[in-house]
Amino acid sequence: MSEEQQHSGRRRRPRYRALSPLREHLRESFWFAPLVTCVGAVLLAGLTDLIDREIFAEATAEQTADTLLSFTSAAKSVVSTVSSAMLTFIGVVFSISLVSLQMAAGQMSPRVLRLYVRSRLTKATFSTCLATFVFTLLVQLGYDETTDPTRAVSVPIVSTVVALVLVMLSLALFVLYVQATLRLLRVPHVIDRVTRESLQVLLAYRWLAPELADGPAPQGPTLLHEGRAGVLRDVNIRRLVRVARRHGTVLHLVPRIGDFIAPGTPTVLVAGGTPPRPGWITTALNVGVDRTMHQDLGFGFRQLVDIAIRALSPAVNDPTTAVQAVDRIHQLLAVLAPLHLGELRHRDADGAVRLVQPVPDWEATVDLAFTEIRICGAGQPQVTRRLVAALDDLLRIVPEPRRAPLLNQRRLLERAVTASVPDEQNRAFALTPDRQGIG
Repeated sequence: MSEEQQHSGRRRRPRYRALSPLREHLRESFWFAPLVTCVGAVLLAGLTDLIDREIFAEATAEQTADTLLSFTSAAKSVVSTVSSAMLTFIGVVFSISLVSLQMAAGQMSPRVLRLYVRSRLTKATFSTCLATFVFTLLVQLGYDETTDPTRAVSVPIVSTVVALVLVMLSLALFVLYVQATLRLLRVPHVIDRVTRESLQVLLAYRWLAPELADGPAPQGPTLLHEGRAGVLRDVNIRRLVRVARRHGTVLHLVPRIGDFIAPGTPTVLVAGGTPPRPGWITTALNVGVDRTMHQDLGFGFRQLVDIAIRALSPAVNDPTTAVQAVDRIHQLLAVLAPLHLGELRHRDADGAVRLVQPVPDWEATVDLAFTEIRICGAGQPQVTRRLVAALDDLLRIVPEPRRAPLLNQRRLLERAVTASVPDEQNRAFALTPDRQGIG
């Protein structure tokens, strides 16, 4: 490959964007969007009041103020009705959200609640309804009680029109919100959403695969975590690469994305050069209370497996949902099969390796994908038949060095089915490959 082609490929390669703790906090909170829209409603109410005053002043000069004042009573009635109705509407939206969260946590997995909490449509609907209520309330407070043209100062023509527009917008968002909520209450849509987010993470790994290379084990000081305890959600790769280049060293990240780290936990092994200050490393690590899909390869599998084993629990007993989760696990493993795993090597602008980041290897990923489902679903022929089909398909496409974990899972599955299904005919049926489970 020519130097020009190499530089071209480097330009096309997508870059990791550091996960902003502030942005993530705002996306996972319900207070920010309503606060912004309420402030906007106050400003909009002031603006429309100024416009209404200008319109009334011109009408007074043209001696048509009586015509405008006749509009006041009807407008006040409309806005008053809207104001009282919107408060009830807000309660309906909030109640639907709470019920959706409860059903999702009970039927699927608490890990998928982030899809509801982070939903932009839910926040937009709730915020617009709240802003409409605030706006109409302020408009009512600004009404002139008098109908005397010489004493009145404005007629809320523009304010009433804007209030009606906000009502129409709230209704439109509510319809979309109900549709989106109903979709997210259906397990296949949640599974599809998790799969699509996982594929986005795998896309970054596909681009980073050529950067992998073997190297000596790091020998140098170990830097300890000095920040708060929590789950490692994200690593600011660019910042760590810059720090390593500035100190002429190679940083080997110890925890994987998704690991829990506490103060004093080893975070970085330094190879060569001058060790950077631990505080510089800590600022590049985003620690939170739960995992995200930003750089976490295993979190997508974790959610799909959780959905499957929850469906296989005696309280739910829904093997079809488990089969749907296995379908997507099969898809993700097929995409992951040709990629290099184990660690990623990030380079600086000169091509020198500056950061080595651990990621789950193929065996660990296969174990995560199949072990719990195999144990929980050994007595469900629909699930075992789908697992056998997935393992057989993967065995056909994976490179030879990656067949061993799949063969081990198939062997353990046969052993589990043998223990759970004593009848030979039923056992043979349970181990027959079927991509639909049982039709």
